[in-house]
Amino acid sequence: MPHRAPVARELAEVFKLIAHPDRIRLIEELRTGECDVNTLAQRLDLPPTRLSQHLSLLRAARMVAERRNGRQHLYSLAQPQIARWITDGLAFVEARAPASMAGDLREVRELWS
Repeated sequence: MPHRAPVARELAEVFKLIAHPDRIRLIEELRTGECDVNTLAQRLDLPPTRLSQHLSLLRAARMVAERRNGRQHLYSLAQPQIARWITDGLAFVEARAPASMAGDLREVRELWS
């Protein structure tokens, strides 16, 4: 019988890492391709320093890749399927969300599809 505990622990670490609203938005923003910190900060309305901290955590976990183009640092998803996980998770949110969130959920689904 396979030992599921180590795999479950590793998966829990992945979930723990993406279990932050800023990181979820960041992953979804990077699903369309690479981007630099300042552009990401502007699109997500986050301070560049805070965004850099999130990118650092995701890079350390090998979820985000960094490429340098001169002085510019460009970031992309190392495993783009992680963005699909998040989009698939919208169904769970929709199933338990109050009716007042229906418009927001529809808007997010359109944005992330």
